[in-house]
Amino acid sequence: MKTIRLHPSDSVAVVVDPASSEPVVPLGHKVAVTDIAAGTIVIKFGQPIGVATQDIRPGDHVHGHNCAYTDTLIGQPVRREPAVLPLPTKRSFLGFKRASGVVGTRNFIGILSTVNCSATVCAAIAREANRRLRDDYPGLDGFVPIVHDLGCGMSGAGSESFETLKRTIAGYQHHPNFAATVMVGLGCEVNQVGAYQREDQAFSRVLTIQDCGGTRPAIEAGLSACAALAAKVSTIDREPCDVRHLTLGMQCGASDGFSALTANPALGIASDLLVAAGGTSFLSETPEIFGAETLLLARADDETARKLIARLAWWRQYALAHGASLDNNPSPGNKAGGISTILEKSLGAVAKAGQAPLSDVVEYAERPPRPGLVFMDTPGYDPVSATGQIAGGATILAFTTGRGSCFGSKPAPTIKLASNTDLYTAMTDDMDVDCGKVLDGRASLEELGQEIYDTLLEVASGRQSKSERNGLGDLEFAPWRLGAVL
Repeated sequence: MKTIRLHPSDSVAVVVDPASSEPVVPLGHKVAVTDIAAGTIVIKFGQPIGVATQDIRPGDHVHGHNCAYTDTLIGQPVRREPAVLPLPTKRSFLGFKRASGVVGTRNFIGILSTVNCSATVCAAIAREANRRLRDDYPGLDGFVPIVHDLGCGMSGAGSESFETLKRTIAGYQHHPNFAATVMVGLGCEVNQVGAYQREDQAFSRVLTIQDCGGTRPAIEAGLSACAALAAKVSTIDREPCDVRHLTLGMQCGASDGFSALTANPALGIASDLLVAAGGTSFLSETPEIFGAETLLLARADDETARKLIARLAWWRQYALAHGASLDNNPSPGNKAGGISTILEKSLGAVAKAGQAPLSDVVEYAERPPRPGLVFMDTPGYDPVSATGQIAGGATILAFTTGRGSCFGSKPAPTIKLASNTDLYTAMTDDMDVDCGKVLDGRASLEELGQEIYDTLLEVASGRQSKSERNGLGDLEFAPWRLGAVL
């Protein structure tokens, strides 16, 4: 077997070449490099990832059958000096400047539903507008339906569920990648269209199906609104913009044993480059930093650390109330890929954060008050997490995957980072960057991080990502569902 030992103190190494068609230890999984007695801590990344549940000998497969999570492994953060981040040479991209001062990476018109009852009408408006209008307005990237299954049968103003949904929809309505929006409601729902009246009426329309006189009249009214808005915004051209206007949402999903070795730390390097240049990066998925939060707390000021600790405490109570535990992760796919415990998964996930100081912690779908590395509180479920990041202003997403996720998003494009070359080759139509080059020496982590950063700027400047070419994004709007369905 060919293996990689990630830190001198590690008691395990990762298999990068099993040297057999029927390996004892599968690709991406861990093998012991020292004797590990039962009850002894298992070390990977120089950090505890579990406790041996039986004696383990050098060469043994280390996984869920002999390595388990325990609460005693979570240590205390040790505050450290902020790292000096490298400043990238390229610090501009071609974007769409908006009157409000924000900058978009795409020039879409959004058709947003306030409630599931108007979802079909919104989808029909977008479908017909793309078929009948788009060719007349080549400066437009298209018409995007933002539909969901919420908006009624829920507590109203002031409730956590309602305020979260409202903040999410408003975040999309004001998103930099939407040059204009059409908001469509039924008319009698809890989430009323009146809450989304914009001051800049020249770039927004609101309507209800009931006021229009039914389904077909509402579709026609929506198409008329789209045509009027398209005539105004399709002539907006891309122009050079400082990279400080770029907001990156970082996601990982369908992770494997290589994600923490290649794609995640390389994305962390790209994030550091963006942050050093004045941009913003979102790290999210709170349940998937559990156990590794000390690495973030160590580079946060007291107020930011307090916010993150509070969100983790909320999640513990939330999981307990639903009969779950934060250490229920990893998923079956993660385990098949070589990840054994939540600590191992969390340490890999936090690698996406690079070395930048943690500048703030914000709620789901909340716009950050300052640039830098920002933690947004979201579930670990990728579509829900990505929806919150986009609502919070992310204008482009980077998604690392080891098993093969097919996620895509609108209005913010997603680039996919394959943790290994086998995945990149097998799903090349879905993957934008092959991060497996680190494993066979074709690139260093620093070179790969620079490649990811350059790819982000190219896609932000208009190059289509693989998920965009596949038409993904119309069905991936997934607001966080909180509270009772009444």
